[in-house]
Amino acid sequence: MKLILHSAWRASAPYRVRIGLNLKGLDYEIQPVDLVSSQHHGEAYRALNAQALVPTLDVDGRHLTQSLAILEWLEETVSAAPLLPVDPFDRATVRAMAEIVACDIHPVNNLRILRALTGLGVDQDGRDVWAQRWITDGFTALEPMVARHGKGYAFGDTPGLADCCLVPQVYNAARFHVDMTPFPAIAAAVARASEHPAIAAAHPNLQPDAQKA
Repeated sequence: MKLILHSAWRASAPYRVRIGLNLKGLDYEIQPVDLVSSQHHGEAYRALNAQALVPTLDVDGRHLTQSLAILEWLEETVSAAPLLPVDPFDRATVRAMAEIVACDIHPVNNLRILRALTGLGVDQDGRDVWAQRWITDGFTALEPMVARHGKGYAFGDTPGLADCCLVPQVYNAARFHVDMTPFPAIAAAVARASEHPAIAAAHPNLQPDAQKA
């Protein structure tokens, strides 16, 4: 199986997928997509992903989009290093944790939204306040879930789907100067997860298209 991940170094969604691929122990090629220059809006990339978003995972010439869908596909096709627990209620809890990040926090803070805010005359300080609000709202909901269910990681004692989403979101929180003091359980789980070799290898600064920021 040949895997090519169309990825942008600092974007949250491909960061999630890199973590999942690494946890599963899969070899894959990175194909960088330059979001700053709007490469994702070009015809060549739109032919792979009609939404013009990253990531796209090329699996032997077949294209998968949307990070959560890709991670679920990985879970269904690769038995190694399960990303979801066995119990159905636990699985639903982990999915809820992941969706708080991927569906509620991240979409209102990604590059296209920040560019739209800029177009409306919102300056950098205003964009930071915007992002801080939505990240804080989401983390406020996640903190008691991690505190209750985490045993080193976001859920349980092994890394999984929740960590795939939470690690990149905490990385983004730092970019937007979010105060993590109210979220000790999240901070501890992400600190632990970041030490895992598979998760550490997915860090934006280690990607082939990484830029100094």
